Amino acid sequence: MGRRPPAEPFHARVERSLRDTFLRVAVPAATRRFHLTRRHALAELGEPLRWRQLARAIRAHTIANLDRYLAQAADAVEARGGRVHWALDAAAAVEAVLSIARAAGVRRVVKSKSMVTEELELNRWLEAEGIEVVETDLGEYIIQLDGDSPSHIIAPAVHKTREQVRQLFSRLAGQELPDDAQALTDFARRRLREKFLSADMGISGANFVVAETGHVVLVTNEGNGRMVTSLPRVHVAVMGMERVVPTWEDLAVLLEVLPRSATGQKLSVYTSITGGGPAPAGEGDGPQEFHLVIVDNGRSRLLGTRYQEGLHCIRCGACLNACPVYREIGGHAYGGVYSGPIGAVITPLLEGFDGWEELPHASSLCGACHEACPVLIPLHDLLVDLRSDEADQERAGRWEVLAFRAYRWLCERPWAYRWAARAAAALQRPLEEAGWLRGGPGPLKAWTEGRDFPAVAARTFRDRWRDLAAGEGDGQ
Repeated sequence: MGRRPPAEPFHARVERSLRDTFLRVAVPAATRRFHLTRRHALAELGEPLRWRQLARAIRAHTIANLDRYLAQAADAVEARGGRVHWALDAAAAVEAVLSIARAAGVRRVVKSKSMVTEELELNRWLEAEGIEVVETDLGEYIIQLDGDSPSHIIAPAVHKTREQVRQLFSRLAGQELPDDAQALTDFARRRLREKFLSADMGISGANFVVAETGHVVLVTNEGNGRMVTSLPRVHVAVMGMERVVPTWEDLAVLLEVLPRSATGQKLSVYTSITGGGPAPAGEGDGPQEFHLVIVDNGRSRLLGTRYQEGLHCIRCGACLNACPVYREIGGHAYGGVYSGPIGAVITPLLEGFDGWEELPHASSLCGACHEACPVLIPLHDLLVDLRSDEADQERAGRWEVLAFRAYRWLCERPWAYRWAARAAAALQRPLEEAGWLRGGPGPLKAWTEGRDFPAVAARTFRDRWRDLAAGEGDGQ
């Protein structure tokens, strides 16, 4: 039940995104705002690098001892009366949720935002069972109604205009709604309140699960997470296996850097902690059943490899906000659930290269993602490693292979390299403008449509070095 790669080729998806004029304005504006507020919020901590290093150490220790902390968390949940389901792959995770729903006679499910359930395509399988599924995060609700998919980890509908949302809600309402953000939000609130009150099951993700007590932590800016986890009679939390945190002290550190890195907030509007089990007898609020589904789905394959650091991610979206490539093409161009630099790393690791081989190349390797990451994941290094793996598997196209073979041949023969440098300097003259190439044939044309390419120097470094050594001029 692996996630199917998109049928549309990567470059076609990128071209479509680049032609979307609203996306080209909205996505850079939103991500730059998040990125700038992140800087200010982290600076308020004092010594932000030390906080990030501490957060990284916590994540590194946790993932290095993941079996121990997962077992501790599972024992704590079961001691509180909850049930734990271990899912090796997507099929097992989906079947665990479907089995819970069948046993409880569930007909309607309300969900809070969860990337791992997107990864599992859980909604599709629930609906195939005749169960109504309602996303209750406002952005996810808009996406679901439009048959779309999220384009950002924390802002799933960032690519939608208000007019598009108004038209969507007007069709649902059966009447024209005003072009007013508050009115549109009020409409969604009324519709969702009905679903909350009549739902049989609530499904949430888990930002973290605290191993020592089994509590589930949700970090949101809307109150829907609390409604999902407290009103329905069954609560199912679906957690990627890496989202465990050892202690409350460790959680306190991660909660300092997560919202600051995501949206520039000191603290999210709602940081909800659920009991890791059913509501105590006699309490009016809370579910009658609690289930924790712990999902592997390829994550354990990364343990003990150089890609293990990819599991340190706390899904804040900071790398997307910093990435110059994501800012230009948005999330849908990546084709998977996870976009931006973390998606370019995680998707091929979890799904394999087939259909996703272009993602490690969807990066300038500028390192902005690493500079923004609250747990200091070296995403640019992991992208290089993935490119190396692709080369080892001989996945490059024929022309790319020939080009690099020719380059290697030149580099191994100094006389040929010198001749090629001089030939390039002569051949580029019709395209050169003030030291830059403004166009060109083939791949060079595609490159220079969006950026400038430095011209080959008229005099090679070897020529300049020879002149300097001979004391002739300054080598210019």
